[in-house]
Amino acid sequence: MQTFLSNLEDLWQVTLAALLFGAGLPTIFALGIRYRARIDDGATGSDRAVSMALSAMCFGVVMIAVVVGVLFIARGFLASRLGIHLLGA
Repeated sequence: MQTFLSNLEDLWQVTLAALLFGAGLPTIFALGIRYRARIDDGATGSDRAVSMALSAMCFGVVMIAVVVGVLFIARGFLASRLGIHLLGA
């Protein structure tokens, strides 16, 4: 029974990661595109500033996630070849 509960705990963590990275990042990117489209459609004043800030924030989150993902994948190479220890390597 303990093994079953342990497996369920691991399963929800994998499911959460899959939802976050599998559906979450494309959704955030799509929101950034939508906010950017509001600017191109002629938003003015404070609506334009809010749309610009939200689109930049969405794109920034996606870019940071991509960079961290690449560094996570390459952490062994960076540690062994270059002596750069990142993300627990």
